[in-house]
Amino acid sequence: MDLQLVSLEIGACLLGIVVLLVDLWTPAERKAQLGWLVASGLVGVFCYSFTIFDQGTGTGATGYVKDSLAVYFQGYFVLSAVLVVLLTQSYATRIRSGISELYAFTCFALAGMSFAAGANSLVLLFVAVELITITFYVLTSFERHRLRSLEAGIKYLILGAASSAIMVFGIALIYGSTGALDFHGVARAATGLNDDSMMLLYRLGVLMTLGGLFFKLAAVPFQLWVPDVYQGAPTPVTTFLSTGSKAAGIVLILRLLADACPPLLGEAWLRQLLALMAAATILYGSLCALRQRNLKRLLGYSSIASAGFVLLGLVTLSDQGAQAVLFYLTAYVFGVVGAFTVISVVSEESSDEDISTLANLHQRSPLMATVLTLSIISLAGVPPLAGFIGKFALLSAAISSVAVHPVMPWVIGAALVGVVISFYYYFTVIREIFWGKGRFWAEEAPSTEPLPCPRAAEVVLLTCLFGLIGLGLFPEPILFIAGEATEYLFSAN
Repeated sequence: MDLQLVSLEIGACLLGIVVLLVDLWTPAERKAQLGWLVASGLVGVFCYSFTIFDQGTGTGATGYVKDSLAVYFQGYFVLSAVLVVLLTQSYATRIRSGISELYAFTCFALAGMSFAAGANSLVLLFVAVELITITFYVLTSFERHRLRSLEAGIKYLILGAASSAIMVFGIALIYGSTGALDFHGVARAATGLNDDSMMLLYRLGVLMTLGGLFFKLAAVPFQLWVPDVYQGAPTPVTTFLSTGSKAAGIVLILRLLADACPPLLGEAWLRQLLALMAAATILYGSLCALRQRNLKRLLGYSSIASAGFVLLGLVTLSDQGAQAVLFYLTAYVFGVVGAFTVISVVSEESSDEDISTLANLHQRSPLMATVLTLSIISLAGVPPLAGFIGKFALLSAAISSVAVHPVMPWVIGAALVGVVISFYYYFTVIREIFWGKGRFWAEEAPSTEPLPCPRAAEVVLLTCLFGLIGLGLFPEPILFIAGEATEYLFSAN
């Protein structure tokens, strides 16, 4: 394999190793500042990787491809990782030891996500998923002095191992029925299958492999780990799980369906299964979020509902639906990172993650109140912010495929119900920011003291602020790039 093709992955791993080495000679009080080095290093590595792709090195050896879809997702993963690294730097005071290890594991997880973006074989698919998952086994339980963090790590370990086992068995069935491991080889072999028993094994293998990937997406019925892991993991890790890990599952599902499963795309049962999962995921996430008081759990259930909207685009099995998914993810990252950054700062000051800790935030920190408000409004899908354009694109793609998919009106109806329900729990957060009475409303008024925001967190918040407004007002450039990345993804089959 041409090593230039995997320059981003190699660079991310080397950067993680360099951070661990530099940590040995860095005074304890300055270790957190290594976040600036990691963030700038990731940007530099991606720019070099993109330059190599732009020079025409767009195809790879068997198992890996660096096409427009891969580059789009790699850019998304780098953006998520940079924001998470800066959030980690502002979170450093709550890490008793090993802040450099946290930076390094973020880089290693990024390498796995980047491999997932270009995976073109079942072998690399499994390797990428395992690299991501094993890294998050460590990250979710990183604050080992906290019982909740250990609980989150154990739950993620057990359920993640189970999903990996399901996926590996599915890969074995696909290989056993087709005799191929690369996606295009699997598609060619499956097209020529005449034996009903072999075709049944192929279908079962695809279902089990998709099941392992749906665990990453946190789609029903693979969503049970989300609220507890989101609450127990360190906030930067929760943020990366909600953005990078979820997107890694999405790109692998897109590639598996488009490249390895063309014989199944015309079968009604696959569309019906995806449609049922989309509707159930949206409704489950939205309904469970209604009663949540813990902010991280609330955003965890919101993340499940968002996974349902992503599935809404996947149900179409079309280039337009895939384009909408890519744009929605880009809008989603700014809303989620912005919200988690504010939660991180507020919870550090109050040592609590209850929604009531947001009382008087508009007086204590206008910047954080503004960003959190816009993030919540964007996640709810209110114009003119980025989240509205993302949901509008997904619904437009779904409506366009109604004639082809008879079950689509039911899924669209479930999505609209989920949007209406989400207004309640999203705007409960906004109400608390501006009109909340706080936890001690019967005893004393909530604090009005200014709430300081770390410099790294300010950079993240301003980036999210410009992203939410910019993508909402000027979505065309990202929509065009997403369209280029998904052109002929499904229509070529």
